[in-house]
Amino acid sequence: MSTTALNAAAMGAGAPAPLLAVHELRVSYAVRHAGRLVRARALDGVSFDLERAGSLGIVGESGSGKSTLARALLRLIPAEAGTVRLRELDLLALRGAQLRRARRHVQMVFQDGVAALDPRQRIGQALEEPLEALRPEMSGSQRRARVHSVLARVGLEPAHLERYPHQLSGGQAQRIGIARALMIEPEILVCDEPLSSLDVSIKAQITALLQQLKAELQLSLIFIAHDLPAVQRLCDRVLVLYLGRVMELAPSDVLFRAPRHPYTRALLQAVPVPDPRIARTRRITPLSGEIPSSLAPPSGCVFRTRCPLAVARCAQEVPLLRHLGGSEVACHRAEEL
Repeated sequence: MSTTALNAAAMGAGAPAPLLAVHELRVSYAVRHAGRLVRARALDGVSFDLERAGSLGIVGESGSGKSTLARALLRLIPAEAGTVRLRELDLLALRGAQLRRARRHVQMVFQDGVAALDPRQRIGQALEEPLEALRPEMSGSQRRARVHSVLARVGLEPAHLERYPHQLSGGQAQRIGIARALMIEPEILVCDEPLSSLDVSIKAQITALLQQLKAELQLSLIFIAHDLPAVQRLCDRVLVLYLGRVMELAPSDVLFRAPRHPYTRALLQAVPVPDPRIARTRRITPLSGEIPSSLAPPSGCVFRTRCPLAVARCAQEVPLLRHLGGSEVACHRAEEL
């Protein structure tokens, strides 16, 4: 049974409706290839739900569509099909003032904290800007009080307000990015690889900060990352993307304990183990080859060209998400894992 069908059945049984419901989201780009314009499919029918105060990790290799998904959810790039429902609102259908009001509920933390800030603005100005745009009823003193409150919550000092972005460390810039996203009290925080440019110790600090903020503010979190241990620590559920399609969707404890898709298993096997004795005994089968081009994705299962379990059926038939052992998995041979 698909995610949508499972959710419909649960809602019929009296379960609360999700805060965010994404259904069959599709995004493609027009690119010039071999002298003509063609469409490159970046997302191909992605569906998932996010509960209030829930957390969803999104993982996959570079080129799998993770950042495209984040930007499509916030209307930073256009989607060509599908729905993104925030309660009763279809975010993809909103325009003008309606869309601006909806942005108060969903905010984003970008990968590069420094690049996401205007180099000409002091940090205090950058933090007040969302309030000026989306909370125009607030007075100047109220905005400044809010800035100081959120700055303290992310672990920074008032002195940081007078600095410019280039005067911040990577960890400080990412804390500012989180503070800016929190400024208008959103319900959903979309974090697009916020750890990728940070040192190991700073990654641990930012992960702990997000975990603390999620608990204290009852935030719903979409956390996109290559750092699978951080995903395991932060997220209730995990969605695995490959070439714009969902390979697996499962509760975090289920996915990390018993992955059902060969791609998920390969990703988990690639995570380094700090104990050299354990590392020497691990049996790792690394993925061969590169992720295919979205201009010419493989027929059938898009993962089949790199999959050790691929058979003729995999080239002929697109595997649909189906319920298996607590997971939803798109693989014809998932029972064999």
